[in-house]
Amino acid sequence: MKNILIIAAFFFFVTSSFSAIQPPGVKASIERGKKVYTATCLACHQADGLGVERMNPPLEKTKWVLGNKKALAKIVINGLKGGEIEIDGDNFHNPMPPQGAQLTDLQIADVLTYVRNNFGNKASAVIEADVKAARINATAPATVVKKQPVKTPVKKAPIKQ
Repeated sequence: MKNILIIAAFFFFVTSSFSAIQPPGVKASIERGKKVYTATCLACHQADGLGVERMNPPLEKTKWVLGNKKALAKIVINGLKGGEIEIDGDNFHNPMPPQGAQLTDLQIADVLTYVRNNFGNKASAVIEADVKAARINATAPATVVKKQPVKTPVKKAPIKQ
């Protein structure tokens, strides 16, 4: 009986410590992010976050998901051309369309918080300020076509007769 009480106290301590570590609002962000994921990301990255082999990358325990939050936000904002992501030696070839015009900074923060805390991932939350900073520093997507320089005709001096 004493062992059961010790084990119960241990689990209570661990679970209460975990909730104390999480910043306020993370649970709500994850719930909102799940809705954004379902509506926007699920078709390519799948319900289990494992993506589609050689087409759409997995979201499970990758450096892209668990790494730099602003870099991850830039991917969502700008999208990617196909073949730009390499995970465990596999290149993924489907392009990811930019979502920066369709999703607000808060929606992007929420969906990234959801992804970083699901599919076997455990990482810190992405906040709206992270996405705002990424959006300000974001470069144009790699698929933008370069404009050709415009040639202006050279005026010739009139010929005197």
